[in-house]
Amino acid sequence: MPVPVPVPVPDLRIGILVRNFKLTISYDGTDFNGWQTQPGYRTVQETLEKAIAELTGEARIRLNASGRTDAGVHAVGQVANFYSATHHPAAVIVRAVNARLPADVIIRQAVEVPQAFDANHDALRKMYRYVIHDGSVPDIFLRRYSCHSRHPLDVAAMRRAAECLKGRHDFRCFETEWPNRMSSVRTITHLGLSRMGEWIWLDVEADGFLYNMVRAIAGTLMNVGRGHWPESQVAEILEAGERKLAGPTAPASGLFLMRVTYER
Repeated sequence: MPVPVPVPVPDLRIGILVRNFKLTISYDGTDFNGWQTQPGYRTVQETLEKAIAELTGEARIRLNASGRTDAGVHAVGQVANFYSATHHPAAVIVRAVNARLPADVIIRQAVEVPQAFDANHDALRKMYRYVIHDGSVPDIFLRRYSCHSRHPLDVAAMRRAAECLKGRHDFRCFETEWPNRMSSVRTITHLGLSRMGEWIWLDVEADGFLYNMVRAIAGTLMNVGRGHWPESQVAEILEAGERKLAGPTAPASGLFLMRVTYER
């Protein structure tokens, strides 16, 4: 099937051609109050929109993201799109906007896409990674990008306990302040735990996520890894559907949005 070529569409209200750009963005979420613009707070969305508007000369740029990340959460591959009448090529947008951005956020790639592309509604899956360090002392240099466990974790036990979470389930027990959405049913297409030395990472890919879902899963599995809970307790928590029965919400510092998948 041929790849559709983006065609600028005339905006009849002002008589100009409007283009749709897809951005892949990385950011260190430590000093941001999350993605979404909030009056009086430093956010990723507002920081990017101001830099893009400064380049294009447009009064208002509106970024539409694949999803919102919370305060302190990082991104390796966040995706967003915006409409603009700029004549700049996508490659120029990357260089020129990055020159206007602070050191903790960067545009990795920009491509022009069909007008109908929507970074949020067209996302098929997202993958988050939660990073844990269980060394005897915290890592002073990577403490902003991980969660430190004061007790060694049994990754094999965590991996076995997590098996029940794969597939389509009602994940309300891992959602903060449920209900936040019309449905808490989601499908986890991949869940894996890996270790290298003192570092552990939990990868979760799904067709959608609830508020604090990955962090709650991480906190629950860490309770298993410490030996506080038996492996079977995770399945019991999922079946009960009660947030108070699951583990704590793990710190935001360990969470990364790794990638967003779209149809090719």
